[in-house]
Amino acid sequence: MTTIVNTDQDQAWNGPEGAHWARHQDRWNAVNDGFNTPLLDAARIADGHRTLDIGCGAGHTTRLAALRAPYGHALGLDLSGPMLAEARARAVADGIHNVTFTRGDAQTHPFEQSAEGPFDAAISRYGAMFFADPELAFGNIRRALRPGGRLALVCPSDPELNGWVTAMTSLRGILPVGDFGRPGLPGMFSLAAPDRVRAVLAAAGFTGVTIEETRAYGTWGRDATDAADFLLATGPGRHLMDSADEPARARARAALTDHLGAHETADGTVRLLSTAWLVTAERPRRTTARAGS
Repeated sequence: MTTIVNTDQDQAWNGPEGAHWARHQDRWNAVNDGFNTPLLDAARIADGHRTLDIGCGAGHTTRLAALRAPYGHALGLDLSGPMLAEARARAVADGIHNVTFTRGDAQTHPFEQSAEGPFDAAISRYGAMFFADPELAFGNIRRALRPGGRLALVCPSDPELNGWVTAMTSLRGILPVGDFGRPGLPGMFSLAAPDRVRAVLAAAGFTGVTIEETRAYGTWGRDATDAADFLLATGPGRHLMDSADEPARARARAALTDHLGAHETADGTVRLLSTAWLVTAERPRRTTARAGS
C-alpha cells in the first residue's frame, strides 16, 4: 500500500467528489471521451505493451489501453476508493482480464522496479494536475517506465478556452465565482502553462517533451436544464451553491440554464468545447547516474 502524501486530494477524492465521479462516470466519459483516441495514439500502445494509467478514476482509459494491448497489461492507479470500485466492477462486466486497479499516490507508489522498468507507456486523461509535488510524482512515473518508454497525458489549457468554465463564470454577480486555476498549485489548471509543463517534466528527468493543443466537444446534458443541474452538482458547482442563499441559487440555476441553452444541438443535447494540451515525453534510453534515478 502506498504511503499517501497528497493528503488534501486523498480526502477530496474519497469524499463527495469521488462518490460523484463514480456515480456519474458515464456522464463524465461523455464529456471527455473525445480525448481518448489522441491520448492512446500518442502513447503508441502495441499488442504486448504494459501501460500505467495515472489518476485513472473509474478506469475507462485503463480498459481502453488494455484492449489495445491484448497480450499486455494495463494498471490503473488512483487515490479514490469509490472510483476504483467502479473501475473493477466495469472491467469484470466488460470481460477485460488484462487490467488491474490499485489505490495509491503516484508521488510515492512503489512501482515494480527493474533494470528495464516494467511499463512501456504511462498515460493520463485529466488525472495528472492534482499532485502536491509534481516533480516528485513525474520522477516516480519516469522510473516506472522502461528506458525509451513514453509518457502521454491530456491536461486542460487556458480556462477561458473551456466551455464549462465560461458557463460557470457567466454566474459572476450572482455567485462568488473566483478565478479558475492557479498555475503551479494543485488543481485542474495547474499544468495550463506550457512552460510550466516543460519545466516539471525536465526536472523529473523526461526528455523529448512535445506539447500540442487538442480540442474536443463533450456532451454535458440531455438539454440545458439537465446540463445546468449536472454542472451545479460538480465540486466547483456545489461549492458555489453552498456559499449562496436560496434566492441567489435559484437565480444562478436559471442564468446557467439560459447560458447553456445557446449550446443545445439539434437533438437538444448540450455540447461544450474543451481545450487541452496533449503532452508527450519519454524516459531517456541512456541516463547519467544521479540520485533517485
